[in-house]
Amino acid sequence: MTKHKLLCEEGGVRLDKFISAAEIGVSRSMAVQLIEGGSVLVNGKTSNKKQKLGEGDSVEISVPDPVPYEVKAEDIPLEIVCEDEDLLVVNKPKGMVVHPAAGNPDGTLVNALLWHCGASLSGINGVMRPGIVHRIDKDTSGLLIVAKNDFAHSGLAAQIKEHSFTREYEAVVFGTLKDDKGTIDAPIGRHPVDRKKMCVTEKNSRSAVTHYEVISRYKGYTHVKCILETGRTHQIRVHMAYIGHPVAGDPVYGVKNEKVAFSGQCLHARKIGFVHPKTGEYMEFSSDLPQYFEDFLKKLNNISK
Repeated sequence: MTKHKLLCEEGGVRLDKFISAAEIGVSRSMAVQLIEGGSVLVNGKTSNKKQKLGEGDSVEISVPDPVPYEVKAEDIPLEIVCEDEDLLVVNKPKGMVVHPAAGNPDGTLVNALLWHCGASLSGINGVMRPGIVHRIDKDTSGLLIVAKNDFAHSGLAAQIKEHSFTREYEAVVFGTLKDDKGTIDAPIGRHPVDRKKMCVTEKNSRSAVTHYEVISRYKGYTHVKCILETGRTHQIRVHMAYIGHPVAGDPVYGVKNEKVAFSGQCLHARKIGFVHPKTGEYMEFSSDLPQYFEDFLKKLNNISK
C-alpha cells in the first residue's frame, strides 16, 4: 500500500479531479474507485467524489500495490504501426474487444499485448486494462495507442484531457447529410433506462463535441470523416444517431431495417496524432480503410449508379 498526503492549495475543485490532477499516477476513474472504496480521507474523514475541497484541506490517498496480472497472455497476431520503449500504436481489427470483461475473458487486445510486451505495460488502469490509454468499440476498426509505462500513460492521458490528441474516424452513415460540414456539440451521458447505452442528455453527462465532413454521397448513405474534440463512450455513434444519421450497421443506435445489409457498424479510426510524452515530438499515423469498409463502399457505389 502506497500512501500519498496532499494539501489543497486552491479551494473549489472536486475531490476526484484534484486527485487525478496530482502527479501520483492515478487516473480519474481510478480516483473515483479509491474514493468510493474508502481509500481517500479528507481531513481524516471519508468523502465522496463530488466534494468540493477548501483551501488548506488535507487529502490522504491509499493506493493499493499492483497485483500480478490475472489476465493470460495469448499469441494473437497484432498489426503494430509504431513501437518504442514507451508506447506502441496498434491497428485493431474489427471484431476484437480491447480488454477482458464479462463475456469476453480472452481473445482481446490486452491478451495479445501481454504476449507481445510481457510486463512492459502501464498499470494505471489496473490489471484488466494494462497499457490501455483509450478504447475503441469491438466492431470499430483502426488505430489506438498503448502505453508501456505509467509516465507515458499519464502524458498521453493528459493530452486527451486537454483535447490536443488527434483522432480522426471515417464512417458510413444512414441517410443523406444536408450540409457538407458540421459540428455536433451535445453532452453525452448514460441512458436513463438502458444502462448499456449512452445518449445525448443534460443529466449526469459530460460535454462532447464531434466535427464531421462529407467525403462522398451515395443513394441513402453518406461517407463522412469525423474528428473528435472529446472522447466520450460511443461518441460518434451517439452523435450521428442524434442528428438522424446513425452509423451504418450499428446494432445499438442504428436503423433496424437498413436498405443495405451490413454486419456491425461501418466505423474506422483512421488517423491518430499525439506529442510523444518523452521526446516532445508530434507524431501522426494513419491507416488504410480495411477491406470490410471498402467492400461496403463498392456495394453502395453499385446501387447508386
